[in-house]
Amino acid sequence: MSFWETRAADEAAARLSAGAAAYAVGAPLEEIVSRTRGSAEAAFARQVAMYLCHVVFEWSLARVAQAFARDRSTVAHACHSIEDRRDDEAFDDWMAALEESVRKGAATRAARR
Repeated sequence: MSFWETRAADEAAARLSAGAAAYAVGAPLEEIVSRTRGSAEAAFARQVAMYLCHVVFEWSLARVAQAFARDRSTVAHACHSIEDRRDDEAFDDWMAALEESVRKGAATRAARR
């Protein structure tokens, strides 16, 4: 796969994660993928989306950072924040459902190729 094909695939995966997070949180997708912080809801949804890319797609923090136009340390903070919240059973169930949704979405896309 060429650099540009990989980049396009990463952008699609990041948008899938961001879309799932936007829907689940109720934040506008445009704010989540924006280079600015945006509202508190958008910032939280972006953390969720970055975590989903790291966990579901098994991306490195640097790869997630590139996909979301953020610094690697920002992604590390987001992943730690989400992981810390998973001690709450209800939040953990919510995240597990999002992870499954993104996995299914990615599998559907892969099957269509």
